[in-house]
Amino acid sequence: MTFFSILPLNTLRIFVTVWGLLWGSFLNVVIYRWPLGLSVVSPGSRCPACMKPIAAYDNIPVLSYVLLRGKARCCGAKMGPRYALVEAMGGALSLAVFETLIAPSIGQVSDGKLLALFFAYFTLVMLLLAGTFIDLENMLLPDFVTIGGTLIGFATLPLRDVPWQEAAIGAASGFFGVWLLFGVLYQKFRGRQGMGLGDAKLMALAGAWFGFRGLLFTLFVGAVQGTVAAIAVFLVRGRIEEPAAVQRERRELKEAADAGDAEAKSVLEEDSLLANEPATGLLGAAIPFGPFLILAILEYLFLRPWLDELYASAFGRS
Repeated sequence: MTFFSILPLNTLRIFVTVWGLLWGSFLNVVIYRWPLGLSVVSPGSRCPACMKPIAAYDNIPVLSYVLLRGKARCCGAKMGPRYALVEAMGGALSLAVFETLIAPSIGQVSDGKLLALFFAYFTLVMLLLAGTFIDLENMLLPDFVTIGGTLIGFATLPLRDVPWQEAAIGAASGFFGVWLLFGVLYQKFRGRQGMGLGDAKLMALAGAWFGFRGLLFTLFVGAVQGTVAAIAVFLVRGRIEEPAAVQRERRELKEAADAGDAEAKSVLEEDSLLANEPATGLLGAAIPFGPFLILAILEYLFLRPWLDELYASAFGRS
């Protein structure tokens, strides 16, 4: 009889969901502050409009947003739906980790290993959630998501019973394959990056966690999802616009470079995304690709048993 067996499943479900909601609230701080170079731990939560501290009773995940109708109590400023969405997704992903990766092993695996597995996978999905929205808003994947997630993948190999050779081959193939094909060669022939260095690091993360098979799934399915989304947006809007933060950064860098700022000139010379205005057509549009790769990683994480069965039935092997 284990600790997990003693507690009712519904109690565990409530606990892990609330746990995810709370961390989703913290991720909103990370998503807002990290691109600005601000501390994510100090000061405490503040209204982004008037900078007044947010009271604890106004900082309850999802519920506060609903009760306040998406507005700050202090000054009435509108808060984007992203705040409630990230919190809700934090709770949903935490519950999904428990339901798919932990609950089936209750009574068969020790408490210590189940807890360690939960926190390992929970950390992974929270990093990916933060990376998704940072990339959507800034077209930038932070190293704490990509490199940090890769290191956690290697550190948890014994816990997950994954051979280190498999993880090493997957991580190396993911990084160098994407960097060479979509970074170096694509830029040489097209004059701009197809996928950035952050995407290459993200593929290393996928390889470290899931090996070469998971890497291929992430790249293929991520590419399909990104292409479908881009076509859908283009058909609806007639154009694909860059995130406002990227447009603002390009404008500020060019103004600084024109004023003689050597550092700004260096950034523009090294980063083709910031140096050049995106093309207006579908094929030339610049979109954040990381969120679609992350979606594929999550799909592989939660659907892996079914995908492995599908693979075995199709090719006659595991």
